[in-house]
Amino acid sequence: MDFQVVVLAGGTSKKLVPLVSKEVPKALLPVANRPVLSFVLEQLELSNLKDLIVVVEGEDAALCVGGWISGAYADRLHVEALSHALTGVKSFGALIWNAGFSAANRVYQTGQWPELSPYSILAILTPDRSSVAAVPEDVGTAGALRSIAHHLTAKDILVVSGDLVSDVPPGAVAAAHRRHDAVVTAMLCSAPVSGPSDSGSSGGKDKTKKPGRYNIIGMDPTKQFLLYIATGAEVEKDTRIQKNILRAVGQMEVRADLMDAHMYAFKRSVLQEVLDQKDTFQSLRQDILPYLVLSQLKSEVLVNSASQAPPEENGNEKNSSLNNHKTLSRILANASMPSFHELYASDHNGSSPVRRTHKCCAYIASNSNYCTRLNSIQAFMDINRDVIGEANHLSGYSFSAHNNIIHPSAELGSKTTVGPYCMLGEGSQMGDKCSVKRSVIGRHCRIGSNVKIVNSVVMNHVTIGDGCSIQGSVICSNVQLQERVGAGFVVSAGCEYKGESLARKEK
Repeated sequence: MDFQVVVLAGGTSKKLVPLVSKEVPKALLPVANRPVLSFVLEQLELSNLKDLIVVVEGEDAALCVGGWISGAYADRLHVEALSHALTGVKSFGALIWNAGFSAANRVYQTGQWPELSPYSILAILTPDRSSVAAVPEDVGTAGALRSIAHHLTAKDILVVSGDLVSDVPPGAVAAAHRRHDAVVTAMLCSAPVSGPSDSGSSGGKDKTKKPGRYNIIGMDPTKQFLLYIATGAEVEKDTRIQKNILRAVGQMEVRADLMDAHMYAFKRSVLQEVLDQKDTFQSLRQDILPYLVLSQLKSEVLVNSASQAPPEENGNEKNSSLNNHKTLSRILANASMPSFHELYASDHNGSSPVRRTHKCCAYIASNSNYCTRLNSIQAFMDINRDVIGEANHLSGYSFSAHNNIIHPSAELGSKTTVGPYCMLGEGSQMGDKCSVKRSVIGRHCRIGSNVKIVNSVVMNHVTIGDGCSIQGSVICSNVQLQERVGAGFVVSAGCEYKGESLARKEK
């Protein structure tokens, strides 16, 4: 399948401070003691999509992510020598740097970069042409693609967010894109039920919680084509639909319960043209996708332009509107018949094309699929809870008869209990009479006696003193605690707390 994959792995997202840092960028945040990026890479590998570029914002973050990939996939990674300048990249100077495995390791260990341009790309290449690329910070998802555009050579490009945790096969999205010969195909899934309950506890799904309102989506009756999309602030505005869309399709289903999963398949030639012509576009979700959806029946982008006639005046829309019911019945009666795009583009006899159109498609994940993004502190809590709970098939671990995971090297004191949907990492030790419920504890932690941990995530190398109580909170790596931690608190990495109660809520 001639697809090239771009994984947008982010950098040190402001939304995730203080969870993220220079040492732990977003892509390496732990979910069930695995970097969140590993979930995307695993799904891509299962779909045999191995020609990929992992894009990371910032040099420091790219070094960390590249170092992790080199270590985690040492048996199949090989870093080849490569050094050349890119030309013609709008708005960004870019340089590919790659100095071989030993040199890359020296840079990773010392943090000292060679002399590069202000905007740099670190490429760590594998035998199957995978690489890690560092791009400037705060350029947006569209800007990130612009900066690596000269490395995109395949007919179709699959773009996926590195914070996506899902069991939806990326190959299914790619196949749907090819089947419809679409310009763009967006994966949509049910909006997750998340967020803290009224009590501030982040554990367990509260019955009072409601799915968030992420987008307003308009679809054709077959639920295959995107007709309208509103995101961000537009969600709260009045919905206005183009007349030519409604005339062409006859009717539209409007959905407010779907989330854009940030997995898109693009026709590369069209994506490249939009990136070049619309140099103010910064976001795939808020700029490029709505633009393509809005212009699909009056296409401003070139799609097989050599074989297409120029667009006609609006007078032909009357002929199209006369055939609304015929068009709709043909779509519903036989999915193999031409889509409304082809019928709209044809003259009133349904023969030669007189308009230029392109298809914007949707792949809707089943309600039985798990699909959410780690894009907030609350989502970090929710996903960790889910991956060792209801969605434990994603964890990659074998659960015990007690429905938990305790690493063989972990040590438990007398009368200490680790309940269902819990995880205790490698080399961690717990004292006597401790209790752990619906929580993840990382590697090499030292936990005293009479400690209670409920609905929380404890990262690596954390020391917790006797008698501490932690509820609904995140304890970052290398923290030392001697006191109670109240619900909704995030303890930053490397902190030490003695003789004070941590009980304020994270906002």
